[in-house]
Amino acid sequence: MKDFLELANIRESVRRYKDVKVEREKLDKIIEACRLAPSACNSQPWKFVVVDDPELKDKVAEASYGRLLRFNRFAIQAPVIVALVVEKPTWLAKIGGGIKDKDFPVMDNGIVASYFCLQAAELDLGTCMLGWFDEKKVKELLNIPESKRVSLLITLGYPAKDRRKKIRKSMDEIRAYNGYV
Repeated sequence: MKDFLELANIRESVRRYKDVKVEREKLDKIIEACRLAPSACNSQPWKFVVVDDPELKDKVAEASYGRLLRFNRFAIQAPVIVALVVEKPTWLAKIGGGIKDKDFPVMDNGIVASYFCLQAAELDLGTCMLGWFDEKKVKELLNIPESKRVSLLITLGYPAKDRRKKIRKSMDEIRAYNGYV
């Protein structure tokens, strides 16, 4: 097992995948890690729709790019695409979110998406979170009720190339002690 900083360092947005099927055991391990993720008032306001049927996966991938905006075209290479669906929070999280003007389910989906990607990285799998997609089309393809929201699509597979060096802001640019400076 990798230590956490090593895991955080190797996790990156992968945009080239090998043509290798992802084992269901690994998919289940990733979802198990997500099941253990924290959420406001333990709402667990998420559902993962795992798409590994090649024909359906290609249709979902095509819904992530358009004729003009082609920046997600790599999604077609991924052997798996996962739709992260926002589910209803518990009544306590909903009331608390309303009082504090916080969208706890969206925050919780961000947390669980990180768990997903980090567990995948620990299994030597690559991921990329996609926020740009035709949500209506994705919901239609995956039989997701119209009343639900798909917060992200996550591509998943074995990376086709070596990891690149991360470029990040310095600690001094992102940290302040005891007040915003």
